[in-house]
Amino acid sequence: MPDDRAELLEAPASRTVVRLRALIAAVAVLDLLTLGVSLLLAAEMRVAIDIWFVDPGGPATPFLSAGPWIVLTWLAILAAEGGYAVRLFGTGPAEFRAVSLASVITAGLVGMFCYLVGVPLSRGFVLLAFALGTPLLLLERYAVRKVLHALRMRGHLLHRVIVVGGPSGIAEVTAVLERERYVGYQVVGVCLPPGGLVEESLGLPVLGTTAEIRAACREAGADTVLVARGAYDSAGQLRRIAWHLEGSDIDLVVVPSLTDVAGPRISMRPVAGLPLLHVEQPQASEAGGLPKRVFDVTVAAVLLVLLSPLLLVVAVLVKRHDGGPVFFHQARVGRHGEPFRMLKFRSMVVDAESRLAHLHEHNEGAGVLFKMRQDPRVTPVGALLRRYSLDELPQLVNVLRGEMSLVGPRPPLQREVDAYEIDVRRRLLVRPGVTGLWQVSGRSELTWEESVRLDLYYVDNWSMTSDFVIMAKTVRAVLGSSGAY
Repeated sequence: MPDDRAELLEAPASRTVVRLRALIAAVAVLDLLTLGVSLLLAAEMRVAIDIWFVDPGGPATPFLSAGPWIVLTWLAILAAEGGYAVRLFGTGPAEFRAVSLASVITAGLVGMFCYLVGVPLSRGFVLLAFALGTPLLLLERYAVRKVLHALRMRGHLLHRVIVVGGPSGIAEVTAVLERERYVGYQVVGVCLPPGGLVEESLGLPVLGTTAEIRAACREAGADTVLVARGAYDSAGQLRRIAWHLEGSDIDLVVVPSLTDVAGPRISMRPVAGLPLLHVEQPQASEAGGLPKRVFDVTVAAVLLVLLSPLLLVVAVLVKRHDGGPVFFHQARVGRHGEPFRMLKFRSMVVDAESRLAHLHEHNEGAGVLFKMRQDPRVTPVGALLRRYSLDELPQLVNVLRGEMSLVGPRPPLQREVDAYEIDVRRRLLVRPGVTGLWQVSGRSELTWEESVRLDLYYVDNWSMTSDFVIMAKTVRAVLGSSGAY
């Protein structure tokens, strides 16, 4: 066993973990600097209002002498919450949750200590320190996460993964990891259960059976084993896979038979040694509920008022170009299959619809969608509007009418709906959106299957938080004009 462990630690994949740990150590130093700056700013702001102590006439603890202890406590709590764990590093929500929770706990401990020991530290200073430190920490971690994702997209800091499972399970997992390369998993081979077969079309080397998983990791330099569907028939077989990896630095990751289910809908409850996963019902009804509708109406009304000068300028540009109509009305299918007329600024020539039949042979769209990168029907003004999605702004009126939502699935044409398979029709359970997961994930660059998957994921896993996140990402996608044509 010691020799096997030494060989595993010398494998190329182990160097990825070492590099990640070195990067996390650098992030810890960055956290230290961020918190130090936060406390200095808090002290300066307190000085600016000429209040140094809670009791200026009595004994007091200066800000700067208390600062180092607060910073060290903050970092220790952050480490205890997993803020420097390799498995959480760069994951996003879990990492941000650890940072936020550590900040709340540290603030509580500082307050309790000052109260119990009688340290007259300014409450205003403490409030300012955490009010500044927490968002700065989150902003710093977000920036580091973006850098990490960019490095992984370029092939750096990747975990080398061996997938264990049946053909369908392996295909499903590898497709997701290839699509979402920023997560940092690179599949280098597969291992099969005893008697298992894998299709050659997967294009992955078969490194052995589950009983040979440890040797396969050593051979391929893998630091992660990912167990997919079809890898085991009983809990005992899964336990044996874990036993084969015992004593090594190899991570074991099990993919449950649940795909496209958001984390908040899943909770685990151990019962008699069985890790039961409780899955909340799909959120389609909530996605069409009153809170979302109130939010849509409020935000749409405010945006129409604020953007009215821009809307006027765009209307003038469209009208002056060829004298045709400013707006383009198109029949779309809304919630529960109800038709409505979607409003857009006209970005094509007046007779665009009549020309469509002659362009179908040049279709570059996916599935039932029609798209052309160089559509001859698009006017010069329209090309500019499309690049920055300005042609879609009039859809805010559709939102006020209740025909659309700010966030939702892409509004389909009737001919598209007629071609839907039964599962795809779940997109019609909620109002279509001005923006949505499809827009912030590539828009026209998406395949039909990816577009459907994103829309169904949104319908089943809706939350108000997800709407906020999508709207924030929409601004970035529009400014970058990603996938727009």
